[in-house]
Amino acid sequence: MARLKQAYQQEQIPVLMKEFQYKNVMEVPKVEKVVLNMGLGEAIQNPKLLESAVEELESIAGQKAVITRAKKSIASFKLREEMSIGACVTLRQDRAWEFLDRLINVALPRVRDFKGVSPKAFDGRGNYTLGIKEQLIFPEIDIEQIAKVSGLNVTIVTTAKTDEEGRALLRGLGMPFRK
Repeated sequence: MARLKQAYQQEQIPVLMKEFQYKNVMEVPKVEKVVLNMGLGEAIQNPKLLESAVEELESIAGQKAVITRAKKSIASFKLREEMSIGACVTLRQDRAWEFLDRLINVALPRVRDFKGVSPKAFDGRGNYTLGIKEQLIFPEIDIEQIAKVSGLNVTIVTTAKTDEEGRALLRGLGMPFRK
C-alpha cells in the first residue's frame, strides 16, 4: 500500500470526519485520480518534441501516456483538426497515491525559490490543478536527455463537494499551501 494512502486512512479520515461532522466514513473526501497533462504547441513544427515529451511523461508517471489531438482547426496557429499537440496520463488508485507522495515530498521542494502552492487553484468542486513550469523537478528526468524544457499541469480530482473540503484533504496529505 502507498505510504500516503496509509497515512490518509489512519490519520486523515478521523480528522476530516471530526472537522466536517461526517456521519459515515464514505462521506469523507478522497483522491479519485491524478491527471498529468502536457500541451506542446511547438509539436506542430517539430514532431520529435512530442515523442520526447511522451517519454518524459511516461517516466514521471510510471505508465503509458496518451497523445492528445486537436479538436478543431485554427488557421492562425497553422493547426489542423486531429494533429498531435500534447500528451496526457491518468493515474488512479495506488499509482495516484504514489505519484502524489513523490510530488509533495520530493518534486515540489526542488522548485527554485519555492514558497508553497496557491490555495486558490480549486475549481469549485474540490478538484485542484497545479501548473509546473519545468519537468526537471522530478528526479526521474535525466537532464542530459531533455530536448526542450516544458511544463505540465497536474490535476488532482477528489470526491470533495466543496473547495474547503478539498483544501482540508490536500492540506492533511501534506500539500504545502501558501499562507
